[in-house]
Amino acid sequence: MILGSPHLQRLVDAFRRLPGVGGKTAERYALHLLAAPQDAAEELAAALQEARRAVCHCGTCRNLSDSDPCRICSDPRRDHGIICVVEKPAGAMAIERSGIYRGLYHVLHGAINPLEHIGPEELRIDLLLNRLKEGAIREVILATNATTEGETTAHYLSRLIAPLGVRVTRIAHGVPIGSGLEYADEATLLRAIEGRGNF
Repeated sequence: MILGSPHLQRLVDAFRRLPGVGGKTAERYALHLLAAPQDAAEELAAALQEARRAVCHCGTCRNLSDSDPCRICSDPRRDHGIICVVEKPAGAMAIERSGIYRGLYHVLHGAINPLEHIGPEELRIDLLLNRLKEGAIREVILATNATTEGETTAHYLSRLIAPLGVRVTRIAHGVPIGSGLEYADEATLLRAIEGRGNF
């Protein structure tokens, strides 16, 4: 227990549950918040509670949104003939920040991983296939991460999609092996999207 304070320990433990946050970083976050003005901590808590209430999954693409359908799916200026499949909302956010892609998305919320008991059913791949069977999609870009699980997912999707007569492409691997899209810079994403090839 940190200096005998169960409240401080609970706050540190809460931060440690965040991805990529170790013990020392969690302590820094907790001490910073406790030293900050009261309204800063209250603003953080209010933003978190509001986001939890307002943000949902788009019923079409499964991306995080405050509306259903999301603004991307309902934007007539987007190319509704292309779907970019990503593992997590962070991947779609990274591609959007680059400003180079103007199609639609489909977010799997994970990748096939038998060791973690994550299969196609958990990823709701059926929702993607239903979108493709409507007939308006001419290309699916597989932008799963360059990991074993991401590659497995891409191969699985390619085999399901090919018989539907939809072009299947894979982003070029300007994205480092073993890394996620959210960590790639805009230039790397540009090369990856523009250098995609048939899968």
